[in-house]
Amino acid sequence: MTCCEGWTSCSGFSLLVLLLLGIVLNAIPLIVNFVDGGQFFHNPISCFEWLFPGIIGAGLMAIPATTMSLAARKRACCNNRTGMLLSSLLNVITVIGAVYCMLVSIQALSEGPLICNSQENSTSSCEFSFNNLTDIHPESFNLQWFFSESCLAPTDFSNLTIDGFMASDWRKYTLHFNSKENKHRVIHFSVFLGLLLVGILELLFGLSQMVIGFLGCLCGVTKRRSRIV
Repeated sequence: MTCCEGWTSCSGFSLLVLLLLGIVLNAIPLIVNFVDGGQFFHNPISCFEWLFPGIIGAGLMAIPATTMSLAARKRACCNNRTGMLLSSLLNVITVIGAVYCMLVSIQALSEGPLICNSQENSTSSCEFSFNNLTDIHPESFNLQWFFSESCLAPTDFSNLTIDGFMASDWRKYTLHFNSKENKHRVIHFSVFLGLLLVGILELLFGLSQMVIGFLGCLCGVTKRRSRIV
């Protein structure tokens, strides 16, 4: 097995772990919403989990490339030029899904949960538009809704510096599940930060496999030697 085939197999296992993690993370706010309210669309934590960045973007869209990569060792599907090229092409879908997951996660982290932005706190206030995902301004990105004592009454963070977040100050901003607001903030921050990391890792694995697959198609791969009995 060449280095191309070995990396393809390793990439398959990594993508499998990441897609499962993405699905689990996306399901957490949905399950919490159902447990707390008894129904899915009443009193959600945010709108962004309903765009399914982890279930669709980091999950379903990574399945074709993951399946192809995992088959590299067992069925020798990537043990030829055509297989390596197909593996490279399937990872294009993975990259698109990873980028989608990242865009939704960044937007979610920027806006915060519904309880910090809407008095209705229901999906009726959600605007499901993919155009909003590309309308991200880095200069306006901040986590004020998470680090302030209360996102309902935000404090002034204009003079906040990195030095302000020393170990002694973290106790002041530590959030616990002692209120509905803090519960939604912690879950929202943890879930979409995790999905952002999953999206970044899937993007790196997808891009690397596209390059490896293309090189394997150009340079060729080894043939399996028949066993001498």
